[in-house]
Amino acid sequence: MLKRMEIARALAGKPRLLLLDEPAAGLNDTETHEITELIRQIAASGVTVLLVEHDMKMVMNISDHILVLDYGRKLAEGTADEVRANPQVIAAYLGTEVEGEPA
Repeated sequence: MLKRMEIARALAGKPRLLLLDEPAAGLNDTETHEITELIRQIAASGVTVLLVEHDMKMVMNISDHILVLDYGRKLAEGTADEVRANPQVIAAYLGTEVEGEPA
């Protein structure tokens, strides 16, 4: 409920861009789904949503465009399918090696 209130307070100013930093942090699966649907509704209303999130399932299901960082370095950018297939993203998040780079 607190997360919803924080988002509502941010929307009260009628922003064109809403930055959400880890909105799913500390939430269970049901609550994460509810916040995901709320974010979808906000985006559908015309507000651009910039989401910083570590819940990769949420990110992949909600994002039109994804930018993946690893220690501040850009690893990949694109759609969920493009990012999911990127060898550098796989290496960084699954611990496999990419040719020429350490795991």
